[in-house]
Amino acid sequence: MAQPITRRLQASRTTGEIVGGSFYERLVYNEDGQLLSGSFMDFLMPTAAEVPGIDILHLETPSPLNPLGVKGVGEPGAIPVAALVAEAVDDALATFGVRVRQMPLSPERILELIGPSVSP
Repeated sequence: MAQPITRRLQASRTTGEIVGGSFYERLVYNEDGQLLSGSFMDFLMPTAAEVPGIDILHLETPSPLNPLGVKGVGEPGAIPVAALVAEAVDDALATFGVRVRQMPLSPERILELIGPSVSP
């Protein structure tokens, strides 16, 4: 059984993963396939300043699929969110005639996408 503090921390960590995967974390490789962003010096991650505060509420519903009624906590919700963020930004940038086709969506990447569409 997960302790209440563990469940709260898991939800907070998942929020950080969502922000990181959507806007910051990028694996960079050279033309030979060598990873160039393999250390924390080269791999941008969100800090507590970039991750929004969240209110955590729990609704416990035991699983009918096992004798203990247990379920996982937190991880599945992080998986599709980066794609959902990309689609939302894609919709928002439709008036610029650009399409979002890669992640992460850093501010620099968004400016790069709309840059050719914006007249000075």
